[in-house]
Amino acid sequence: MAIRSGTLESVVMIDPVFWADRRVLLTGHTGFKGAWLAQWLRNLGAHVTGFSLAPATDPSLHDLLSNGHHSPAEIGDLREPAEIIAALQQSRPEIVIHMAAQAVVRRSYDDPVETFSTNIMGTVNLFEALRNSPDLKAVLVITSDKVYENNNAGAAFREQDHLGGSDPYSASKGCQDIISHSYRRSFFEARGIKVSTARAGNVVGGGDWSPDRLLKDVEAAVAARQAVIIRNPLATRPWQHVLEPLAGYLMYAQAMVQGASLPPALNFGPHSSATVETVVDMYLKARAAKTGWQQDQGSNPEEAHALGIDVTLAGETLGWQPRLDLETTIAWVTDWFNALASGQDMKSLSNNQISTYQSLINNAA
Repeated sequence: MAIRSGTLESVVMIDPVFWADRRVLLTGHTGFKGAWLAQWLRNLGAHVTGFSLAPATDPSLHDLLSNGHHSPAEIGDLREPAEIIAALQQSRPEIVIHMAAQAVVRRSYDDPVETFSTNIMGTVNLFEALRNSPDLKAVLVITSDKVYENNNAGAAFREQDHLGGSDPYSASKGCQDIISHSYRRSFFEARGIKVSTARAGNVVGGGDWSPDRLLKDVEAAVAARQAVIIRNPLATRPWQHVLEPLAGYLMYAQAMVQGASLPPALNFGPHSSATVETVVDMYLKARAAKTGWQQDQGSNPEEAHALGIDVTLAGETLGWQPRLDLETTIAWVTDWFNALASGQDMKSLSNNQISTYQSLINNAA
């Protein structure tokens, strides 16, 4: 098990003084990544207002971390402009981190209209409302590593590579990037408001019960003592623990507000990709599972075979580096689910993982 080190002299510290009492609007706070980020922001002392649909899974990480509490004002739909305006009037955000999305590739094939209306028009509605937000300083839109035009050659994508998207989900996330660029140049740049996009690789972590999530399916198979069914065992993805890109988002947003000269988009991911088969085998070994895996023989929608992203620019501009190798990442996930199964306090355990990871960033600064 190893923890990676980066270019220590250039790392941006995640500064609790900066985040204390900072007003943050976080869309998508009831989702997997959003629940982790909302908790991290609260730990830093930020005033977090969420805006999202109600949790889509039962159980949900949001409910575990918030004891099931969410105010009615925080439950809303990006496709309803009036609801966004009401949330902004209540929160008067200085920073907006936009994570809300229809984020499941296979669901985008089943309902492309929902995917496009949520991811594209939802983003437009948010930007339109933000044009009249008086205290706004920075907007960070979270897109995806799947925004790039992918020929499956296996080369790691860089921020300047062409955007594309052959499936509805990927296309919608590429559009989010273009929309963000358009609003930045057309409306926000002249006001000194920073608008950027962050493109992250495949995330794993405790508390992800979303559909079509690899480790959620592996964990369910292990619990049922059944073989894991996987669609594309040789497909490569940039796997990373959820706290890795979330740290990047915090560093990015902080640097935006502090006036640093930054590129308008950054990648966050591991230094190398791994196959689905490798990840499943590592997880089964970590869980000491006696079951193996089988390839799905059914018909599935087309997905990219090879994905990788180059994170050099995030290192050069923020000092951000992936801190956890794949083995450690898997260990943190299995520790989380083992704790859940044994009835531990999951908010406390999640906070311990956040504080441990934050110390890796700040001790390197």
